[in-house]
Amino acid sequence: MSRVTDLEAEPGHHLLHWDLHYGNVLAADREPWLAIDPEPLVGDPGFDLWPALDSGWSTDDTLTEAPRIVRRRFDILTEMLDLDRGRAAGWTVARLLQNTLWDIEDGHAAISTSAKTVDDALAPLGGFRKG
Repeated sequence: MSRVTDLEAEPGHHLLHWDLHYGNVLAADREPWLAIDPEPLVGDPGFDLWPALDSGWSTDDTLTEAPRIVRRRFDILTEMLDLDRGRAAGWTVARLLQNTLWDIEDGHAAISTSAKTVDDALAPLGGFRKG
């Protein structure tokens, strides 16, 4: 939890999509790719990585390569967006925590498999269990 608290001092000032997963990115004629259905939020770009890290593979609980896929996506995104990897991992953990709390409010008794997988993949950078 202290990882998230440490990030609060610099919450960021970028406009974020907040729901940028593969289903909300479309091929198009006017631009090669269009992001649709934004839920605008101002913050740190690292907070916006979770949907891309959690997309696609998370529907198959038997996929053993999921942590590798998540780490590779994280590496690509942080490199292309020139993000500090530690901060991006911290903000992703904040997002996982937020979603887990919402799941609890909705009556779920356990942390989702996809949240555990994303956290495991980012643990060397400071996931829940490392911070």
